[in-house]
Amino acid sequence: MAFDVAIIGGGPGGYTAAAEAAGRGLSTVLFEAGKLGGTCLNRGCIPTKALLHEAEAGVTDAQAMIGKRDATVTALRAGVEKLMKARKVTVVNGFAQITGPGAIACNGEAFEARDIVVATGSAPSVPPIPGADLPGVYTSNDLLEDDSPLPRSIIIVGGGVIGMELALFFALEGSQVHVLEAMERILPPLDHEIAQRVAMHAKKRGIAIEASAKVTGISGEPGSMTIAYTNKKGAACEVCAEGVLIATGRRANTAGLFAEGTAPEMERGAIVADEAGRTDIGHLWVIGDARARNVQLAHVAEAQARNVIASIAGAEPPVDESVIPSCVYLSPEVATVGMTEDEAKAAGREVVCGKALTGANGKCLIEGSESGYAKLVCDAQTHVLLGAQLVCPRATDMIAELALAIRLGATAEQLAATIHPHPTISEMVGEAARAI
Repeated sequence: MAFDVAIIGGGPGGYTAAAEAAGRGLSTVLFEAGKLGGTCLNRGCIPTKALLHEAEAGVTDAQAMIGKRDATVTALRAGVEKLMKARKVTVVNGFAQITGPGAIACNGEAFEARDIVVATGSAPSVPPIPGADLPGVYTSNDLLEDDSPLPRSIIIVGGGVIGMELALFFALEGSQVHVLEAMERILPPLDHEIAQRVAMHAKKRGIAIEASAKVTGISGEPGSMTIAYTNKKGAACEVCAEGVLIATGRRANTAGLFAEGTAPEMERGAIVADEAGRTDIGHLWVIGDARARNVQLAHVAEAQARNVIASIAGAEPPVDESVIPSCVYLSPEVATVGMTEDEAKAAGREVVCGKALTGANGKCLIEGSESGYAKLVCDAQTHVLLGAQLVCPRATDMIAELALAIRLGATAEQLAATIHPHPTISEMVGEAARAI
């Protein structure tokens, strides 16, 4: 069977690419080895947030939480399936392998396409720790797809976004949580002030956090697991719990994707491409987590999907990929975009910052929010917005305004001149702008 475009991987990047290609009149085939929606929908972003929402609402019944998670995932997956049907995308369920230029094999059949887009996403990365493959050691995939009872105590190896979101969930459900982070602090990619604030809130919820902790081994059996590690002073330590979660990041999911001799340039299992998503093989493109040195976020994959399909169709890429907001679904939420104060200074920029605190915001007080802030980082001379960091309720919804402001080169004065409705948490943006 021959198509204009073949897309391998049915996650946010893949199904967006398929919808875009078909919408432009290109005959399109989409291959997915599992369920449409990929990691994000089935065992990542959506189930995590569904469980966190239920936990924050005080739901403790495991079956009720699982039911809400599954109902949300099923409804969204059905929406993706309807979209593919409406756009007349041919969906093939099976493991697809690229066998040559424009050639794909799946389920014993041969397919041809003028252009191939790889959107195979990523999988949990498990470091080579002795005992990491034991029963009782889980990845985020295991926990988010499993219906087993939650462990009453858990050790989380990795204090990044995935680790801290799941730490909050377990803490809200009454489990004892111990986080071990190898770096000097949790959430290492984020601003140090955010990491300090998140650590403070986590400890208030009873979450134990140890940074500069190097895990050396895991032993035991489900219900009685032990982790050996060295602490920041170099002393040998142990901690015990019913289960262990490995949350040390994700790796490109490209195993078996290319037949021998057909792979493009690779880097640690990820596919090397230029800024437009082109590989060193003609008409072979890559988007999302499978791309080397890429930001592993669903909305980045979706943006790249729109741009790559536009390029394939001979049109201008419609999305600006230079301004990428990031969100962490904690309590309070965290969202960032652009430069932090330290990053701007390291780049030689003179900056001025404005901050508004949750304690002075009516809506935050009404909702009983934990302490937090909205911080704007602007050029010292022009007051053009360079970056923003939010630690407050609704931060993940509010960050889009600031991403738009950065993209359009807006100034603190322009943000301050924009009326923000009262009482809302978004008023903090206006207050921070007025402070500048």
